[in-house]
Amino acid sequence: MAGYLVTGATGLIGRHFTPLLLDRPDTERVYLLVREASRERLTNLVGGWPNAEAVTLLVGDLSADRLGISDEVRAQLCGEVDHVMHLAALYDITADDEASIKANVDGTRNVLELSADIHAGCLHHVSSVAVAGDHQGVFTEDMFDVGQRLPTPYHRTKFEAERLVREQHDVPWRVYRPAIVVGHSRTGEMDKIDGPYYLFHAIDKLKSVPNLPLAGPDLGDSNIVPVDYVAKALADLVVKPGLTEQAFHLVSPQPQPVASVYNAFAKAAGAPTIDFQLDRRLSGGIMRLVKLSEHLPGVTIVRDAFLERLGIPPVLLENMTFPSVFASAATRKVLAGSGIEVPQLEDYADVLWRYWREHLDPFRARLHGPRGELDGRRVIITGASSGIGRATALKVAAQGGVPLLVARRQAELEEVRDEIVAEGGSASVYPVDLTDGEAVEKAVRQMLEEHGRIDMVVNNAGRSIRRSIRLSYDRFHDYERAMAINYFGAVRLILAVLPHMSERKFGHIVNVSSIGVQGIAPRFSAYVASKAALDYFSKIAATETHGDGITFTTIHMPLVRTPMIRPTKIYDAFPTKSPDQAADMVLRALKQRPKHIGTPEGYLMQAAYTFLPGLVDAIAYEGYRIFPDSVAAGGSGALKVGKGEKHLSKAATRLIKLTRGFHW
Repeated sequence: MAGYLVTGATGLIGRHFTPLLLDRPDTERVYLLVREASRERLTNLVGGWPNAEAVTLLVGDLSADRLGISDEVRAQLCGEVDHVMHLAALYDITADDEASIKANVDGTRNVLELSADIHAGCLHHVSSVAVAGDHQGVFTEDMFDVGQRLPTPYHRTKFEAERLVREQHDVPWRVYRPAIVVGHSRTGEMDKIDGPYYLFHAIDKLKSVPNLPLAGPDLGDSNIVPVDYVAKALADLVVKPGLTEQAFHLVSPQPQPVASVYNAFAKAAGAPTIDFQLDRRLSGGIMRLVKLSEHLPGVTIVRDAFLERLGIPPVLLENMTFPSVFASAATRKVLAGSGIEVPQLEDYADVLWRYWREHLDPFRARLHGPRGELDGRRVIITGASSGIGRATALKVAAQGGVPLLVARRQAELEEVRDEIVAEGGSASVYPVDLTDGEAVEKAVRQMLEEHGRIDMVVNNAGRSIRRSIRLSYDRFHDYERAMAINYFGAVRLILAVLPHMSERKFGHIVNVSSIGVQGIAPRFSAYVASKAALDYFSKIAATETHGDGITFTTIHMPLVRTPMIRPTKIYDAFPTKSPDQAADMVLRALKQRPKHIGTPEGYLMQAAYTFLPGLVDAIAYEGYRIFPDSVAAGGSGALKVGKGEKHLSKAATRLIKLTRGFHW
């Protein structure tokens, strides 16, 4: 009967190896080193494994002094552990030196110290074929330091960790070097994006390319094995006697050309495959030209930006292939008769692809339902109790979206929700005052708990103040109130949802701004300024969140006949959009996600102010002179020319037509 101590049992290899170990009839006890933060997770895993009663959890940390294991516990372990299985490591080619050294080198050193302290029978160290570095040609199981260059922190720290194991003399050792480990060949289970998975999003993008004969360069060879092969091979090799101070290559017996790897996954994805390869000389020339181009100004920046959009770390391109051919004859000889063999990638690539699509694709949140761009989307709509917000909610629901209705008045929100439900849709009500930061955060948390995600936001709620500056000298609160809801309220909501959207690599935010921002709108200094602030916040936010797949649309909305314009009676004579027409603009913003939506008149005013600002000022002053402050704003409400609010002068009528939809 044997006792084991395992590190890394929650990792990809550990989760598949440890149950096999527990299932062996000669396994008496298994100690699992686990960090406190992962204890509950490992407890849940163990509950589903065979012989779970043989498991004892040891709370510790690879990076802690003496692994965080007390002398008392060490004394209990002494003589109880026949095999230490050191699986824990940082398997990440993108990690920096500090993180890699801490996990791979310092962690291994601490495990060696523990193994010697408890008089373990054998240390089984899971290394990596990365120790071969840039060695050209065959790299056998008995080779280690042959002068190879080690290009990344991952390569260097895996080499250094194995060197520590080899050079110590306190504990007998064995080393296992897996190739690139992918998911389970039958279930596809994988725990993170790594190795070839980095290319999956790019392959997925190629599905829209016609399936024509393709030629590709010969990029060299890779070597990929599924985690179930590695776990089974480890479980078999660990218990075999007489293998001390040997290394074992857990690799595919034959190198796998990158083109073949690509084709296996392209077939699974439904993307075009490479039909023939260019010869190595021509391919090498092309790759040298590509390498030289990196010295041209701006090329690396553009390349890296393009790769980031595809989720591919630039370091992967330089380490995608192995210059070494990993011999595994000695390993296969030891495994002979066990039935443990490496399956062909072509036979399980579709299984890996399906699992990635359903569980790992970092951009899967961007996929919409079969009914269109809004099908299944959870869309926050503020100001949803009436006007543009209500009309937008009805249209979103009609296209399969789920409006998350936000406004202060719960009863009116419930009426909108009931109308949506009566039409066969779905909606949820969240009465919130957007000027209350705590209430906004609470509402967003509730939305995530109830719906699991937030895909889009429509910042429609707003406060309009039409009052000339001469009537605002003692009304600074007008400016504060406008900013509180139009700017701070919208920004508060955006900041509350951005972390969630960034994590999901998808999100779209629509800000209902004003045509007044494009022109010069007399009497709207408070309102337009607050909208302009949100416009520029969003422009800057869009640059910072570009890599996270979060987009912004600003709608410079013309005058809409909503309850907000009712106090200004002269607007009764103005041509306006209906809430339904305005909602159509919002719907286009949600579905097409352009940077900006406006009207021809708005664009014309924007261009005019750019090139003829003095003329625009003069025209705006005429509007200021002709159209009065409303009675609600403290003015007389009487036109200075013409026959009253609904009987405008010819000059006023022409100005309204020229600037259709503008807020005079």
